[in-house]
Amino acid sequence: MLEIMEVLEHVLRNVANLAILLFECVGVCVVIISGIHGLFSYIRKDPKTRIHLGHGLEMGLTFMLCGEILRTIIVRDLEEIAIVGGIIVLRVALTLLLHWERKNDQAEH
Repeated sequence: MLEIMEVLEHVLRNVANLAILLFECVGVCVVIISGIHGLFSYIRKDPKTRIHLGHGLEMGLTFMLCGEILRTIIVRDLEEIAIVGGIIVLRVALTLLLHWERKNDQAEH
């Protein structure tokens, strides 16, 4: 029975690590693509550049937040949990700030 639990824990850890890597990669790609799109919009003097760029950054941070939440599944000691918790708090705060700023920009336009 103990061997089955160890195997299941190993499988869960591997699946979580793969999912974390996937979500973080997707988040980074979304931020990069949004940044490039934002640069071209800025060059074209598009008045909605901030709205689109904020939306892209918010979406990228949301994907990265998914990875951090999954990371809480596999951490083992209290110090790691505190670090992951701090990262989650910072990313949530950034996401909320970007969301608030985007809503204000949309209301102005």
